[in-house]
Amino acid sequence: MPRKLPLLTAETTPFWQGGEHGVLNVYHCDACRHLFHPPAPLCPRCASSYVGAKPVSGRGKVVSFTINHQAWLPDLPVPYVVAIVELAEREGLRFVTNIVGGEVGDVHIGMPVRVKFEQQEDVWLPLFEADPERSAT
Repeated sequence: MPRKLPLLTAETTPFWQGGEHGVLNVYHCDACRHLFHPPAPLCPRCASSYVGAKPVSGRGKVVSFTINHQAWLPDLPVPYVVAIVELAEREGLRFVTNIVGGEVGDVHIGMPVRVKFEQQEDVWLPLFEADPERSAT
Protein backbone atom coordinates (compact mmCIF):
# COMPACT_ATOMS: atom_id res chain seq x y z
CA MET A 1 0.00 0.00 0.00
CA PRO A 2 1.39 3.44 -0.89
CA ARG A 3 2.54 5.56 2.03
CA LYS A 4 4.13 8.93 2.53
CA LEU A 5 7.85 8.21 2.64
CA PRO A 6 10.35 9.78 5.04
CA LEU A 7 13.24 12.01 4.07
CA LEU A 8 16.51 10.09 4.27
CA THR A 9 19.28 11.86 6.20
CA ALA A 10 22.64 10.74 7.59
CA GLU A 11 20.94 9.92 10.90
CA THR A 12 17.79 8.25 9.54
CA THR A 13 19.12 6.20 6.63
CA PRO A 14 20.27 3.20 8.76
CA PHE A 15 16.77 3.00 10.27
CA TRP A 16 14.84 3.32 7.01
CA GLN A 17 17.13 1.12 4.91
CA GLY A 18 18.05 -1.60 7.43
CA GLY A 19 15.13 -3.66 6.23
CA GLU A 20 16.94 -4.28 2.95
CA HIS A 21 19.04 -6.72 4.99
CA GLY A 22 16.20 -7.79 7.30
CA VAL A 23 17.60 -5.70 10.17
CA LEU A 24 15.81 -3.23 12.43
CA ASN A 25 18.28 -0.56 13.52
CA VAL A 26 17.83 1.87 16.39
CA TYR A 27 20.35 4.36 17.68
CA HIS A 28 22.83 3.46 20.42
CA CYS A 29 25.03 5.75 22.52
CA ASP A 30 28.59 4.48 22.94
CA ALA A 31 29.09 6.71 26.00
CA CYS A 32 26.16 5.60 28.16
CA ARG A 33 24.87 2.56 26.20
CA HIS A 34 21.38 4.06 25.86
CA LEU A 35 19.21 2.75 23.00
CA PHE A 36 16.89 5.37 21.53
CA HIS A 37 14.47 6.24 18.76
CA PRO A 38 14.03 8.36 16.71
CA PRO A 39 17.57 8.66 15.36
CA ALA A 40 19.39 11.83 16.41
CA PRO A 41 22.94 13.22 16.28
CA LEU A 42 23.12 13.42 20.11
CA CYS A 43 22.12 10.98 22.83
CA PRO A 44 18.93 12.19 24.56
CA ARG A 45 20.21 10.82 27.89
CA CYS A 46 23.81 12.14 28.11
CA ALA A 47 24.14 14.46 25.05
CA SER A 48 27.11 12.50 23.69
CA SER A 49 27.73 12.69 19.97
CA TYR A 50 29.13 9.15 19.98
CA VAL A 51 25.96 7.60 18.63
CA GLY A 52 25.18 5.27 15.77
CA ALA A 53 22.85 2.61 14.46
CA LYS A 54 22.69 -0.76 16.19
CA PRO A 55 20.65 -3.81 15.12
CA VAL A 56 17.97 -5.04 17.53
CA SER A 57 15.80 -8.16 17.59
CA GLY A 58 12.77 -6.62 15.92
CA ARG A 59 10.54 -8.13 18.60
CA GLY A 60 8.34 -6.25 20.99
CA LYS A 61 4.82 -5.76 22.25
CA VAL A 62 1.88 -3.48 21.56
CA VAL A 63 1.55 -0.88 24.32
CA SER A 64 -1.17 1.24 22.69
CA PHE A 65 -3.15 1.17 19.46
CA THR A 66 -6.09 2.55 17.55
CA ILE A 67 -8.03 1.16 14.63
CA ASN A 68 -8.37 3.76 11.90
CA HIS A 69 -11.54 3.65 9.80
CA GLN A 70 -11.02 7.00 8.04
CA ALA A 71 -9.67 6.82 4.48
CA TRP A 72 -7.04 9.56 4.78
CA LEU A 73 -5.16 8.38 1.69
CA PRO A 74 -7.07 7.00 -1.30
CA ASP A 75 -4.71 4.02 -1.79
CA LEU A 76 -4.45 3.05 1.90
CA PRO A 77 -7.27 0.58 2.60
CA VAL A 78 -9.20 0.84 5.85
CA PRO A 79 -9.46 -0.30 8.53
CA TYR A 80 -5.83 -0.37 9.64
CA VAL A 81 -4.07 -0.40 12.99
CA VAL A 82 -1.76 2.39 14.17
CA ALA A 83 0.17 1.19 17.21
CA ILE A 84 2.89 2.10 19.64
CA VAL A 85 5.27 -0.83 19.89
CA GLU A 86 7.80 -1.18 22.71
CA LEU A 87 10.87 -3.12 21.63
CA ALA A 88 12.08 -6.05 23.74
CA GLU A 89 15.56 -4.54 24.20
CA ARG A 90 14.55 -1.76 26.59
CA GLU A 91 11.50 -0.56 28.46
CA GLY A 92 10.47 2.76 26.95
CA LEU A 93 12.08 2.10 23.54
CA ARG A 94 8.94 2.76 21.53
CA PHE A 95 7.81 3.95 18.17
CA VAL A 96 4.65 4.41 16.14
CA THR A 97 4.00 1.84 13.43
CA ASN A 98 1.27 -0.24 11.81
CA ILE A 99 0.23 -3.76 12.77
CA VAL A 100 -0.29 -5.82 9.61
CA GLY A 101 -1.03 -9.36 8.51
CA GLY A 102 -4.02 -10.20 10.67
CA GLU A 103 -7.50 -9.15 11.65
CA VAL A 104 -7.63 -5.67 13.15
CA GLY A 105 -9.93 -6.97 15.89
CA ASP A 106 -7.23 -9.38 17.08
CA VAL A 107 -4.79 -6.62 18.07
CA HIS A 108 -4.57 -6.08 21.84
CA ILE A 109 -2.40 -4.41 24.48
CA GLY A 110 0.52 -6.69 25.35
CA MET A 111 0.32 -8.52 22.01
CA PRO A 112 3.75 -9.92 21.06
CA VAL A 113 4.86 -8.64 17.66
CA ARG A 114 7.82 -8.90 15.32
CA VAL A 115 9.04 -6.61 12.57
CA LYS A 116 8.01 -7.16 8.96
CA PHE A 117 9.51 -4.84 6.38
CA GLU A 118 7.63 -3.33 3.46
CA GLN A 119 9.77 -1.86 0.69
CA GLN A 120 8.65 1.30 -1.06
CA GLU A 121 11.23 2.84 -3.37
CA ASP A 122 14.51 3.07 -1.38
CA VAL A 123 12.79 2.81 2.03
CA TRP A 124 12.00 -0.36 4.01
CA LEU A 125 9.14 0.52 6.35
CA PRO A 126 9.30 -1.37 9.66
CA LEU A 127 5.77 -2.63 10.18
CA PHE A 128 4.85 -5.25 12.76
CA GLU A 129 2.85 -8.46 12.76
CA ALA A 130 1.74 -10.90 15.47
CA ASP A 131 4.62 -13.03 16.73
CA PRO A 132 3.29 -16.60 16.97
CA GLU A 133 6.51 -17.77 18.67
CA ARG A 134 5.77 -15.73 21.80
CA SER A 135 2.76 -15.65 24.10
CA ALA A 136 1.22 -12.44 25.42
CA THR A 137 2.77 -10.93 28.55
